[in-house]
Amino acid sequence: MPVLDLRTDFSRFRAANPRRINLAAHSHHDWPDVTFEAQMRCWEDAARLAGDKWGFVLGELMPSLQRGIAAILNLPDPSTIAIATNTHEFLRRILSCFPASRTVRILSTDAEFHTFRRQVARLEEDGMATCTYVAAEPAATFSARFQEAADKGGYDLVFVSQVFFTSSATSGPVEDLAAAVPDSETFVVIDGYHGFMARPTDLSKVAARVFYMAGGYKYAMAGEGVCFLHCPPGYGPRPRDTGWFAEFGALAAAPGKTVGYPTSGSRFLGATFDPVGIYRLCAVFSWMAAKRLGIEDVHAHARALMVHFLMRLDRLSFKDLTRAGLVTPFGNGAAHGNFLSFRTPHAGAIEAALAAADVHADHRGDRMRFGFGVATTLEDVDVAVERMAEVLARS
Repeated sequence: MPVLDLRTDFSRFRAANPRRINLAAHSHHDWPDVTFEAQMRCWEDAARLAGDKWGFVLGELMPSLQRGIAAILNLPDPSTIAIATNTHEFLRRILSCFPASRTVRILSTDAEFHTFRRQVARLEEDGMATCTYVAAEPAATFSARFQEAADKGGYDLVFVSQVFFTSSATSGPVEDLAAAVPDSETFVVIDGYHGFMARPTDLSKVAARVFYMAGGYKYAMAGEGVCFLHCPPGYGPRPRDTGWFAEFGALAAAPGKTVGYPTSGSRFLGATFDPVGIYRLCAVFSWMAAKRLGIEDVHAHARALMVHFLMRLDRLSFKDLTRAGLVTPFGNGAAHGNFLSFRTPHAGAIEAALAAADVHADHRGDRMRFGFGVATTLEDVDVAVERMAEVLARS
């Protein structure tokens, strides 16, 4: 399998902390050097254009970003993509599409990220939502079990991760999930945060049916403040949670008797935001194009590093980090995210010990997670395992 060496393209991040080995690439990836230059351009444009910068941001930069996202996801129409500073904004707007007069009926899983978990749990406390939770594990049977639950119908919203943050397991083909939902009015939302720019994703067959949201913080290597939502036409035409950017092109017009919305993804826009994340993500897209680096290459690189990492661990026989302890088995071409998740009661202690050795990974409960991004090299993995052998042998 191909292995990349892009150290020169990440020189600023690597030089800022030369000893750090970032195996937390399921969370905060290193940023390529082009994002530094893009951040400086954002400041310079603000100085040059002042308030006129929004004409450039919304008229040129955002459409470029939409085209880049649409190309990665194979979406037919870039205008279906809305931009916000975080995915929680989008979750709120999606929930605000449903009638306020009754409880929102939701189907989801017990392994969704805190953005969804916390918000829905709070709505359930006040009787504003009721959620049916399908167990994400065992992963081998999840897709069939979730589709069976969806097929029963009666839901306003079906919400599921493309790749589960707790395990790196996938939820199955999006087309199968969409086909399993019997009511055409039900919103189907895919949380793609661990799938976007990590796994090849083709939404062309379901672009008219499913929402898909993700952002730049993780695998897109662009940092905080830039997230997106693909909005299938006709779903949620008038979210109650709405900001003035949703009618940006009509601000000079006299207000009507009702609040107007565009039919594009812009109907899910909010209000004023810091555009610097858009600059960074556009720079990442341009850099990848210049490198002829596709998502297939990114995923193949991650898989190659995971193979190497597991082979090195096999020789060390850490009782808490064995193949048998993987939450999601790895190998034989099985669908998998770009990180490994081990089940161990000592996950917190392992993370702390590795952090002291400048090997950055993390844990969630009893899950110890190691991520592998394009900035990570085989040499980085070897150095990380050598340090692990030292510190974990003492713990």
